[in-house]
Amino acid sequence: MGLTLNHFLILGAVLFCIGLYGAIAKRNAIAVLMGIEIMLNAVNITMVGFSFFNQVKPYSTYLTGQIFAIFIITVAAAEAAVALAMVIAIYRKRSTVDVGEIDMMKF
Repeated sequence: MGLTLNHFLILGAVLFCIGLYGAIAKRNAIAVLMGIEIMLNAVNITMVGFSFFNQVKPYSTYLTGQIFAIFIITVAAAEAAVALAMVIAIYRKRSTVDVGEIDMMKF
């Protein structure tokens, strides 16, 4: 018994739920960013799974899911760099990374 599409979808759903919990329930800005990254990786897993099991003939080269996953990884890297720069700037001004205490738009 090999891997099926259901295995990929269940893994993606579990990872997405873990990331959603991390993004909603945590108060630390770094933990929220990590939750968002986990959610993006869950989407990558499901895209690659759909791409692999959408092949018409065995070992064909339908790379649509893999290409979208690469784009998501590059966007996630840029998002992480910008978000970490914002967190560092907020920490320098407020001396905290607690999301609940960062409520003003103006420093």
